[in-house]
Amino acid sequence: MLLGCLLLLVACGQSYEETKRISREQRRAAARKDSAALKIAVMPTLDCLPLYVAESYQLLDTLRGGVRLKYYMAQMDCDTALERGRVEGAISDLVRSKRMERRGMKLRYVAATNGHWQLLTNRNARVRQLKQLDDKMVAMTRYSATDLLTDRVVDSVKLDRDRVFKVQINDVSVRLLMLQNNEMDAQWMAEPWATAARMLKHTVVYDTRKEDLRLGVLVFREKEMQHPERSHQLQLLTKAWNQACDSINKYGVRHYKLLIAKRCKVKQNMLDSLPDNLRFEHAQGPREQDVLLAEKWLAKVLPSSKSAKEDKAKSEKGKARKGKGRRRR
Repeated sequence: MLLGCLLLLVACGQSYEETKRISREQRRAAARKDSAALKIAVMPTLDCLPLYVAESYQLLDTLRGGVRLKYYMAQMDCDTALERGRVEGAISDLVRSKRMERRGMKLRYVAATNGHWQLLTNRNARVRQLKQLDDKMVAMTRYSATDLLTDRVVDSVKLDRDRVFKVQINDVSVRLLMLQNNEMDAQWMAEPWATAARMLKHTVVYDTRKEDLRLGVLVFREKEMQHPERSHQLQLLTKAWNQACDSINKYGVRHYKLLIAKRCKVKQNMLDSLPDNLRFEHAQGPREQDVLLAEKWLAKVLPSSKSAKEDKAKSEKGKARKGKGRRRR
């Protein structure tokens, strides 16, 4: 009896060690697979729809190593993932991407997205015109397209910039919640969140489409794209992007409403109100006029080369601190 128990304990011990070994091998295999994949940071917004469609309809299956879409709720988190090498590409905007380049990271502009923003005011704030934004709070993301757009609309109606309070709210779902809870006077929203806000009777006072502003982009780290394997992956991704755009343009955005509900985390009952006239362009770089607009604004808010160097130094200091924290752990 005693001998049997001892043999059972030895067998269990071997089984436990074997399980640990297999688990380690599985983790290593998963890490190798993830390393080979082309990773792209995305948000729950419609400018990412071509990637969602390409993934859902297996248009990306020809890529060796595959594609991993990494989901974030804030543009700042997408850009942080890109800067720190957690992903090779990201859906971003020209202001943030040009700022990243000022900080020393070279980017490849693969596509200009159809990303657009609407400025919506709280229905209880009694703001129906841009000139009524005086002494009001506007939710945006610092050093982004929405930061630029806030300055642009304030200047257009000759308001004092110091009298319009820009509040950094990065998470798109939190912005909608703050609007519902009367915690914000106005905020910038992309689709499908803008549709959700409109359905709640909040007022649109500005739409970037009316000025033909195209500030959304799909960018990749230039360093990684120099490798032949990554370059080949990017070619196949571009093909899949174009196919997805053709499909969306043919069938309309609402055709993909179940996919949008899943990826953008919005309620299905508002998807029939999505604008169905949105067009998605084949992959090509951003227009010069949009690039110049972003660069000109950045030159004003970060006016000198010294500012750019300081910005880069702060970024590198933050990375160093994070590296120390990892070593301590």
